[in-house]
Amino acid sequence: MSVWYEYKTGVDSRDADGQGRCRPSALLGHLQEAATLAAQDGGFGRERLMEEYRAFWMLARMWFRLERPLRWGEELTVRTWHRGGAGAAMYRDFDLLADGRPAGEAVSLWVLADADSHRLLRLDSVPLLAGTDGGERRKGKKLFKLRAPEELEPVGRRRMRYSDTDMNGHVNNTRYADFACDAIGMEDLSEGRFVQEMQLGYLAECRVKEELVLLAGQEGQGVYVQGRDEGGRPRFEVRLIFGSAQ
Repeated sequence: MSVWYEYKTGVDSRDADGQGRCRPSALLGHLQEAATLAAQDGGFGRERLMEEYRAFWMLARMWFRLERPLRWGEELTVRTWHRGGAGAAMYRDFDLLADGRPAGEAVSLWVLADADSHRLLRLDSVPLLAGTDGGERRKGKKLFKLRAPEELEPVGRRRMRYSDTDMNGHVNNTRYADFACDAIGMEDLSEGRFVQEMQLGYLAECRVKEELVLLAGQEGQGVYVQGRDEGGRPRFEVRLIFGSAQ
């Protein structure tokens, strides 16, 4: 049996950058909203997990790849399903359509954690998940920890503010994409270029008033950005690969 969920929205003015394209952070927001609604629809959403198991989902990694930029005014369709999982980790897959035509794909990696101790929980301890995966739709891509370039250069600092936070009081997962895009000067990117592929790794939570040191370096065909706290501990990492818009 294949279980999947479809979420439809529009790329509106809140999502668009100065070139009328959907910002990476806005796309991540739509992916997370689709994942949240899919979990609720499947019977293993936040409220039920907390009520029955004192558990919650934590996003560990996220990746997307676009065939072309998503543009202001287009209808975005997100089809999503999960793969099941081993241990405490579960992958969730996405197909992206713009105005009904294939436009890209995405994969996220989630872990299940105890709400009181934050220790990871095995997925098989939650019977709600049985029989809810995407079956034959499951993708094969896995998300591994990014490898930082040997040479990283400081490119700025970022203090966490009220506007960065989510309902848990932490910095919203999507905001790290903005931090990375700002750090590398996306406003100077030529009109024919766009973020075709992005992977984010969430290494440790950030809160309001904390400050991150941002570092960047060339990583293969892309650019790597890392945020470190004042003690030098990495809090997030991002790899961006650019493509040419059609």
